[in-house]
Amino acid sequence: MTDWRPEAETRSASIHESAFVHPSAELGAGVEIAQFAIVGPGVTIGNNTRLGPRVLIEKDTVVGRDCRIANGAVLGTDPQDLKYEGERTFLEVGDRTVIREFATLNRGTAAAGKTIVGSDCLIMAYCHVAHDCEIGNHVILSNATNMAGHVAIEDWAIISGLVAIHQFVRIGAHAFVGGGSRIPQDVPPYCRVAGNPSPKLYGLNAVGLERRGFSTESRRRLKRAYRILFQSDLTRSRAIAQVEADGTLQDPEVAYFIDFIRTSKRGIVC
Repeated sequence: MTDWRPEAETRSASIHESAFVHPSAELGAGVEIAQFAIVGPGVTIGNNTRLGPRVLIEKDTVVGRDCRIANGAVLGTDPQDLKYEGERTFLEVGDRTVIREFATLNRGTAAAGKTIVGSDCLIMAYCHVAHDCEIGNHVILSNATNMAGHVAIEDWAIISGLVAIHQFVRIGAHAFVGGGSRIPQDVPPYCRVAGNPSPKLYGLNAVGLERRGFSTESRRRLKRAYRILFQSDLTRSRAIAQVEADGTLQDPEVAYFIDFIRTSKRGIVC
């Protein structure tokens, strides 16, 4: 997987003689498939994507263009769910996503029909993306992050290594989860969370927001909203009402922050 770079789209697929590609698989221009890799039925691989040695893409999976899938990664396998009865389901991976060694990504179940990983993501070694999970764009999953089914991770979130995420948890955009954490409830957007067995909020992800180009004014408003929501003596419902009533806090990011908290089904890590 070294010295990788996109090749010209006009170049045909390159398949090592020891690899197996099912006749029904569709390979884009410039695809490279290394030794002992297996590409099963119903698989589509976009232009210039490279599969390393011993990669398995079992079936019914779409991988976008310019992706890198490293040695021993396993994609598109059956969901690990006792309710699964063999129905046809899917895995979708966006463009320019990197999947490192021995990561495992399962297809969906009848509940959602598919597991989704967005574009420009980095999924590091030994991560597990379970059935019906939905991962946004520009997400980083660090080594050995493991998630149960139906987890949603929104754009630009960063999950550190050895994190365990409970089923149906939602992690908001631009959130940061510290290493070794256990996440049984939703993580609000823009925030830092860490801890095991009882994770806690540790303020806004100020460094991440600045790097992502959030304005000083937007960060100031988010900080004030955070203080009202999580550091005041108000009940959650009254804190939300106060933030919404404060005309100085009218901001699309604050509105998303409030809506995420209001619509949480598992409760918020705090």
